[in-house]
Amino acid sequence: MKSSRLRRILAAYTVNRLGTWFGLVALMLAVFDRTHSAIAIAALLFAWQALPAFLVPAVVARVEASARRRELSALYVFEAIVTAGLAVLLWHFWLPAVLLLAALDGTAALAASALLRAEVAKAARDQVEAQPGDETRPDESREEDAQEAERKANAALNVAFSATFVAGPVLGGVVVAAAGAPAALFIDVGSFLICGALLIDLHPHIEEAADSVRARLRAAWRHIVEAPTLRGLLLMEAVALVFFNSAGPIEVTYAKATLRAGDGGFGLLLTAWGAGAVLGSIVFARSLRRPLGVLLSAGTLAVGLAYVGFAAAPTLGLACVAALVGGVGNGVELPSLFSLVQRLSPQNLHGRLMGAVESLTALSVAIGLPLGGALVALSSSRAAFLVVGLGTVGASVALLRISRRRPVPVVDVEERPLMAASPVSELHEPSLH
Repeated sequence: MKSSRLRRILAAYTVNRLGTWFGLVALMLAVFDRTHSAIAIAALLFAWQALPAFLVPAVVARVEASARRRELSALYVFEAIVTAGLAVLLWHFWLPAVLLLAALDGTAALAASALLRAEVAKAARDQVEAQPGDETRPDESREEDAQEAERKANAALNVAFSATFVAGPVLGGVVVAAAGAPAALFIDVGSFLICGALLIDLHPHIEEAADSVRARLRAAWRHIVEAPTLRGLLLMEAVALVFFNSAGPIEVTYAKATLRAGDGGFGLLLTAWGAGAVLGSIVFARSLRRPLGVLLSAGTLAVGLAYVGFAAAPTLGLACVAALVGGVGNGVELPSLFSLVQRLSPQNLHGRLMGAVESLTALSVAIGLPLGGALVALSSSRAAFLVVGLGTVGASVALLRISRRRPVPVVDVEERPLMAASPVSELHEPSLH
């Protein structure tokens, strides 16, 4: 990471992820303490994670359409204001207002994350193009170096994500226990302000013929329609993410009722998964020459095998081993997905396509959580994990087949008639791998 711009983005992302965990843990604990209702917690998670899925693509397109500078920083400042409002509401608690502010915060958070990932890819490419003598090199060689730089940048973000995934909830719980939920939320406010300051010079405006939000969304949708490999990848990844998120409601019952491991055993399972995610992020960072489709499929397969392992594990120790494997898969799957979507999309659509991925992730939460609860209610935690695991394994096989299709060459998308890509032309283009 020779670029100071890339280092600042990575620092901002890490600070923000830690702050976000502080805020989420504080809100969950505070809402439960005030309501003593699991339904209220589910409503909070739905408002914060699922509802934004319908708004994020439009927000990303709106920011990219704006010629004004500091729009990305403005999103973080908006999050700081909303989070401060949540902290005040905890002193004068009213659940509907908390849910409304949580939805606004979640929308801004996912939109900022999508734009930040697009800026990381752009900064990595700019770093390669700024190298002395680059203009004399063959286009193919320059493109390979640019793609490798994008993967390195995504790998660095993923290491930060995995590290905060392990440390954030623990530190957030300690702060809430020591100083209270409002204090943790104000720490989150500080993280947003730091991000806004670090990223104040980033300008995610994308110059296009049409500046309206609707036209920009149509351009992104047109690209997905005309790129069968990308379209299939997103559809199958959505299926995989539904299975991923359906495991959440199963885990508590599995740890406490099936394994009889108590709260400590549940915490140990989560710790093992988090440790695996950190290890998986390192594996991805050291696998820059591996085909992205293979890494995506392998990561998804590891998660599926972990769920099957949960179904078969007779003891907590073996279940923790399965959790470690699943965490490794999680740490490989996520950056592979973002890198592959970027590879299959023109640079001017990176922000909107990252927004689409964030929206798919959010929607999968809304579908996956009820699915996991229904599976447990209708059978048992072991049977539920077996169904989820086999479904995830099947998705991994489908992802591998889809990623091996020969994609259409990626070019900047401008206004043009909607037209499906020709299967014949696809067969003669260079393979992604």
